[in-house]
Amino acid sequence: MEQNAEFYHDPVMLTECMEGLNLKSGGVYIDVTYGGGGHSKEILRRLDSQSELYGFDQDKDAEKNVTSDSRFHFVRSNFRYLYNFMRYYNKVGCVNGILADLGLSSHHLDDPDRGFSFRDKEAKLDMRMNVRAELTAADVLNVYEPERLITIFKLYGDIKVASRLVRALVAQREVCLFETMGQLSDCVRPFENRASRGKLMTLVCQSLRMEVNDELAALKDVLMQARDVLAPGGRLVVMTYHSGEDRLVKRFFRDGSFDGGAEKDFYGNRLVPFKIVSKLIIPSEMEIAKNNRARSAKLRVVEKL
Repeated sequence: MEQNAEFYHDPVMLTECMEGLNLKSGGVYIDVTYGGGGHSKEILRRLDSQSELYGFDQDKDAEKNVTSDSRFHFVRSNFRYLYNFMRYYNKVGCVNGILADLGLSSHHLDDPDRGFSFRDKEAKLDMRMNVRAELTAADVLNVYEPERLITIFKLYGDIKVASRLVRALVAQREVCLFETMGQLSDCVRPFENRASRGKLMTLVCQSLRMEVNDELAALKDVLMQARDVLAPGGRLVVMTYHSGEDRLVKRFFRDGSFDGGAEKDFYGNRLVPFKIVSKLIIPSEMEIAKNNRARSAKLRVVEKL
């Protein structure tokens, strides 16, 4: 049964995403973060009968939202395997637009069984986007060496008290292994700032989620593959919600690489795969008022040269 996409995920900057894709007649498009299908349904509404749309999602729950449309093809997979599937469909070098909305869906936050939100103290520490994967948030907390935990909290959450927090977490797991969100919350609470109650716990959960799902590495993979999958003139539209993700996207869009800058030819001219289509796009105040989860969204759009 198809779920109500509005309850699964309220699409952020929907109009801006559609404008960024620059949809064309007979085009081939990919939504690599299908989720509740909100963006995909709008893409299909605007496409003609000769166009195609491919939707990627590794989450089994997303499959329940698959729209019935002969132009649509659902791929239950992590988007880091984009190139392999597009090669299977014989679409490499033929794609006119790729959309990636990297935000966590409302569905994940509101479903206590998935362990993404700290509102339910009895929720299991899971946080897997793909329930077929083995590593959970509990595994990270219970098994990782202290130095690795500190690195994760600093890299993914910019948590300034990471060292002290990890000492407390390690002391707790020696007494009783972590299983529930409540256990984690009890450990984090003494380090919370009274003026911003809940912020540290949010950053801790964000860090664990990004580690469990290997999110930054997967993002690098899909960006590199998108460059090869797109046709000349094809658009790549990426919406981020985390500063680490946005830095990766910005650097890749500018240089075609993640470090070391752009390649140069014999004469010193930059060899870049994309041209920037627009300046950074952020949600309007009206959209943020309607959907608070849009407040940190950043949208970037490039076109393949």
